[in-house]
Amino acid sequence: MRLLHIGDLHLGKYLLEMPLLDDQRYVLEAAVAAAAQHSVDAVLIAGDIYDRSVPPADAVGVLDDFICELSNRNIPVLAVSGNHDSPERLEFGSRLFSGRGVHIAGYYNGDLRQVVLNDKYGNVNFYLLPFIKPAMVRSFFDDDINTTQDAVSAALRGISFDQTERNVLIAHQFVCAGEHSPETCESETISIGGSDSVDVSCFDGFDYVALGHLHRSQYIGRNSVRYAGSPLKYSLSEGRHNKSFTLVTIGEKGQVETELISISPLHDLRKITGKLDDLITAAKSSSSGSNDYIHAVLTDDSAIDPAARLRMVYPNLLHVEINRAARESYNNTDADPMAHKSEPELFENFYRHIHGMDLTQEQRTVFDGVFAKIKEDEKP
Repeated sequence: MRLLHIGDLHLGKYLLEMPLLDDQRYVLEAAVAAAAQHSVDAVLIAGDIYDRSVPPADAVGVLDDFICELSNRNIPVLAVSGNHDSPERLEFGSRLFSGRGVHIAGYYNGDLRQVVLNDKYGNVNFYLLPFIKPAMVRSFFDDDINTTQDAVSAALRGISFDQTERNVLIAHQFVCAGEHSPETCESETISIGGSDSVDVSCFDGFDYVALGHLHRSQYIGRNSVRYAGSPLKYSLSEGRHNKSFTLVTIGEKGQVETELISISPLHDLRKITGKLDDLITAAKSSSSGSNDYIHAVLTDDSAIDPAARLRMVYPNLLHVEINRAARESYNNTDADPMAHKSEPELFENFYRHIHGMDLTQEQRTVFDGVFAKIKEDEKP
């Protein structure tokens, strides 16, 4: 049985102030293509389907298109809610959708939803565990449930495993392997003190665990307990991530293989570093990648409005920062290099930095006239 494991779609998300819905639509179309190419038997979505609990209407439309396309191809969808999702909104219509092979577990009600698929080796049992915290499960158990691990352990104890069959869990939690924590990035919020962490040993007995919550693709403890990672780079700290879909092949009992399918996004997210003029020259000499989302780090900071100049060649510029060492070097100079310049010279310098050329004689004449008028008006 082949499965496509994805998660952390965060539909409707902005990267700084840049809307990403077109990028998300593009990557979900790529997921459908991958599912069809590899003849998968189901697509697993491990939570954080939306970026916020009340998603924008166009984000809902993108998910609707994605699920409908998979359903039209007779590819089942098994999904759980994440901490960014509204459980009630995801749960809406789920009983009706299950008739079309779309199984969504929005909230935990004391039992794990089970979906059974089969292949030539027999049944594969899928268990859907939405994102939970201790308060969400206490009312269903007599145990003392104070941590997320307590909550997950209690929820999983209710499963009657048939260990002769293959069992798969879909969950959205922060999972560790003993003292070894997974790699995280700035777009993920982890509770201080580890009260939200769940040890991988809780998932003993499952042949594969499809996790969501962390944005870097990685395994935890064993190769068959995996985070798919987000399909797009959702923070500047993810610039070096290699985004992928996880293709899972489950053979006979005990045989599980995983393969990462690389994702080519509509726009990549890159950090570029160097002097302002060098970065502009590089973009002009080669247009490849100029439409990527750009995080620029300048090693000189004498330019006026460098973002405006960079945006002329990098239209999807996200952020500009000045290298600290360059800034300290600049601040330690004995004199401001602009201090000796007259106001007309300062204006011409500003114009040159913005447009990359000098004022024409006609423009200089116009400016001299305007400046003279201002000076005249300032006289008492």
